[in-house]
Formats: sequence, structure tokens, C-alpha cells
Amino acid sequence: MFVAKSIAAEHKDLIHDVAYDFYGRRIATCSTDQSVRVWDLGEDGGWFCSSCWKHHSGSVWRVTWAHPEFGQVLASCSFDRTAVIWEEIVGESKPTQKGQSHWIKRAALVDSRTSVTDVKFSPRHLGLQLAMCSGDGVVRFYEASDVTNLAIWSSQEEIQTKLNCSCLSWNPSRVHPPMIAVGSDDPSPTSGGKVQIYEYKENERKKKWNKTETLMNITEAVHDLAFAPNMGRSYHVIAVATKDVRIMTLKPLRRDANTMGPIGLDIKQPAQLDHNNQQVWRVSWNVTGTILASSSDDGLVRLWKANYLGNWKCIQEMKGDGTSVPPAMPFASQEQGGGRQVPGAQEPTFESRRTASFMPPPYPRRQTEPSPRTYDGYEILSTSPLIGAGASRSRFGTST
Repeated sequence: MFVAKSIAAEHKDLIHDVAYDFYGRRIATCSTDQSVRVWDLGEDGGWFCSSCWKHHSGSVWRVTWAHPEFGQVLASCSFDRTAVIWEEIVGESKPTQKGQSHWIKRAALVDSRTSVTDVKFSPRHLGLQLAMCSGDGVVRFYEASDVTNLAIWSSQEEIQTKLNCSCLSWNPSRVHPPMIAVGSDDPSPTSGGKVQIYEYKENERKKKWNKTETLMNITEAVHDLAFAPNMGRSYHVIAVATKDVRIMTLKPLRRDANTMGPIGLDIKQPAQLDHNNQQVWRVSWNVTGTILASSSDDGLVRLWKANYLGNWKCIQEMKGDGTSVPPAMPFASQEQGGGRQVPGAQEPTFESRRTASFMPPPYPRRQTEPSPRTYDGYEILSTSPLIGAGASRSRFGTST
């Protein structure tokens, strides 16, 4: 059993998102107070705020890190209808700044006519690309053709989803064609499925994103979704945050030699994880895609894991202050969530009910046996509304 560490976030309003960098040693947070903060892990194991800035003129909904191969790069999106690219540089222009780092704005993407609700960098093997979605139902793709000049981002394509977009997630698989999932927080159940799956098709005649499937069984508002790391699976796994958590599997049906990709997906729902009828706001996978963290309006962060039979169980429940919840719920069935304690599970480091994310393992990973300070070698992070709500050689060229 180990002790939870709280961070005085210093935001003056609701924290909307928190994101670890690739190595798990930096955190970015954003808030309704229009600010973005970057936190670094100190040598004493404590977190300290290394940078804080305001640029947006509205609430900042999301923040995300690019792969470190492209430098220390962040993207943020806001109610002010913009997404902004930030880069950390070491200041040498002034003697007082020599050796110190600071963040500068490299580019502002202003094509959206409504609030930009989510922004995500693509997986590393797809180059330095960015997808963003907005309330007008449009998903936009951008690419930095020259990674040494982040001031220039070219617009690649736009997808008209015909729904209010609230979130998106890239499929991290390297062995399947590029895929992205888009969720909608439209509360009307009559508007159809709230999750759409798009796949990038490339052949001699055209290169474009095509809608492959719509998850028609999800008709409630979707606030978050996340593809699980592939880890050699022949199918994809995605978690969807609605009034509960849905675990969906997407298996490619067949391949077409002309389009170099699968046509159609076999969609199944192996689990529906209950949160006591509370709205779920965030879902996040660990690095191996075997444990799912979710947070909801009841102020709890839950950890879920499937056994060898594919039955999902709640293995840990935690309060926002890091204390464990006594076991009260039964084991989860294949369609229903449950809860049971696992001794030694990691406590959250932020108080939370709105967001939860897993901390990546350190790289290179030297741990050879379970550590008394982690659960399965990983740590979790969650946040709280404490005060209120080389260059890519082709479009999808492989990086080296």
C-alpha cells in the first residue's frame, strides 16, 4: 500500500483535462480559467509547476502532447474556436533567460466556426499530424510537413459528421490502416449512434477518410472515448464514456487488395460497466491496454480489468482524496460492472471525478519485478473540478 500525493493545481476554476507526456515525467493541465499549466516531476518525487500561461479567450477544454521525437510540443483547444500549437524552447535571447525554458505559440488553427472540443496528435508512425473536432460537427486534419518549422500546418481534410462532436481518439495500431473514432454529446437518442469510426483509404486514385461504421447501440451522449493499445491483437478495442462505460471490439472482416485496408468491421460489445447510474466523463487505458481507468460524477475513479474468460471486473475504486472505497459491489458480469479491492493498487495523485489518465511507465523500463509503489508497474492520475466545472515523407509515411 502506498500513499497518495496531492497537487495544489493552482487553477482558479474547473480543471477540464490533464495529460501525461510520453515518459510520464511531465503533466499538462487546462482549465476554465483560460490557462494551461505544465508540471514537472522533481527529484524528490514531488510535482511542481514549471510553466503557466494564458492565451485563449475562453475555457480550455483539452490539452495533448506530441511524441517527443518532434520536440516538446503541446496542443490546446478552447471555447474561443481555436486550437493552438505550443513549443518549449530554451531561452537564450536574454542573459536572464539563458538555460531556462519557456513555451511559445507556434501556430493557431482558426478554421472552426464553433467551440473546438477536442484535439489529438496522431501516433508517431503517422508523422506529426493533428486532428481536432468541434461543435459544428466537423473533424479537421492538419499536418506539419516540416517538423523543424511548426509555424506552418497544412489543412489535409475535413469530415462532416452531422453531429455535435465532443471527443475523438486515434487508433494507435501500426499494423492496421489509420483509424479514428469520433464521439458526440448530442443528448437526443433519436439522432442515432453517437460514435462514428473513420478509416483512411489510400490507393492510386484517391486518399481520403471514409466512414466505416457507426456504433448504433450507443445513443446516449458520449463525453470521451479511447482506443486501447493494440499489443498484437487482430482486432481493435475501444472504451466509450456515456452514462456508463462500454467496451467495444472492432474486428476487420476482410481485406481488399485495391484499397489496402479492411472493408467493414465486426462490432461486438463484450462489456457494459456500471457506474451506479452516474455520468462517466473520462476513460484511459494503461500502456498495455489491459486495465481501464474511468471517472464519473459520483467522485470515484474505477479500475477495470478482464479475466481470461473476457469477463470485466472492477478491481479498485478510489475517492478523489486517494483513499480506497470498501468493497460493496459484486463481481462484474460480462454486461455489468462490479467492484472488488485489490491490495496495493495505486492511488490517484489529483482529486478527481471528471478526468482520469494513466501514467506511462518510465523509458527505458528497468523494473523487473512488481514495485510496492505501483499496481502492475503503472501509476494513475486524475483531476478535479475543485472550484467549478524526421519529417514525414508522405501523408502517412513511416517515421524512423
